[in-house]
Amino acid sequence: MADDLTALTAEAIEARVAEVRGRMKPVEQQLAELRAERDVLLTELRRRDRLASRERRAGLRDAMKAGDLPTLAALVATTEGGSLDEYRYHLKTGGEVRLGFPGARPSLAFTDGRRVVQARDLAQAAELYAAGWELGSPGRPGARVHFPGTRQERLVDADEVHVGPA
Repeated sequence: MADDLTALTAEAIEARVAEVRGRMKPVEQQLAELRAERDVLLTELRRRDRLASRERRAGLRDAMKAGDLPTLAALVATTEGGSLDEYRYHLKTGGEVRLGFPGARPSLAFTDGRRVVQARDLAQAAELYAAGWELGSPGRPGARVHFPGTRQERLVDADEVHVGPA
């Protein structure tokens, strides 16, 4: 085909380009319609996901108000062992959080007022709690949490974090 094109004049090539563009126009219109249809369907899926998330968070908040979900402080005080991964953690707003620093294994910081120790599981946390250590670091009580998929972290009171099964 390249050999054929060298023998053509500029006007002939421009005519062929116009003819190809003419053939492409209905296909491009059909493609635009298909993309618009796809976008409407994807928008509906996102709307349903947001609605399900809102309902799930409302259900969690109701369970928290009813006392069905213990707080992190209550879990540490009453549990003698297990993994921190066995539970899901939620703020009182219903938003899910993870324990510890972003990108690290889940952990809870305990302090005796001078030192800080990271508990990697509930057995270690129960040991420290029984020995009189408190959640947090010297002068900063609470649990360090971060939001899944982000680097955003914060220190919250252990009674503001509710625990449910994973």
